[in-house]
Amino acid sequence: MPETFALAQEVVARATRAGVRIATAESLTGGLLAAALVAVPGASNAFSGGVVAYDTQLKATILGVDETLLRDRGPVDPEVATQMAAGVRTVCAVAAGDGSAARVPAAIGIATTGVAGPAADPQSGQPAGTVWLALSTVAGEQAEQVSAAGETRDEIREATVVAALTLLLDHLRSIG
Repeated sequence: MPETFALAQEVVARATRAGVRIATAESLTGGLLAAALVAVPGASNAFSGGVVAYDTQLKATILGVDETLLRDRGPVDPEVATQMAAGVRTVCAVAAGDGSAARVPAAIGIATTGVAGPAADPQSGQPAGTVWLALSTVAGEQAEQVSAAGETRDEIREATVVAALTLLLDHLRSIG
């Protein structure tokens, strides 16, 4: 989709200029956000990597999301998205580049979690198109709910990627 590529291009360009690295934690998008970023030439200057934690348990075991939170609220929740975004920054830490064993977390973690459908989420009952995005940086975290419009799973997932890239771009514009 041309809109997705244009957004990803600008995200990569701005992150590269700012000297920040991005990591993705994805559930319903299943790697589409990471794929959108790496489709851009030069993405390696700004993208560290990502985790597709589609299964709810992986959100806890890999990304460090609180298991009680997942059990009580389910995976489609603003705090779950926030913890996913914070966790992926550490999971995708890269070598400091100074010859030491030190690792530097990604400057920005972004997470997607939601219901792609066609049915409602079996744990929470939330309808298809209910999506939470979260952004984590050293300055703090933010989560926002997105109503990912679409009639099909593919349309909902693509709308989520566009919303996530827009959130990244808004953040990158705010830091210069």
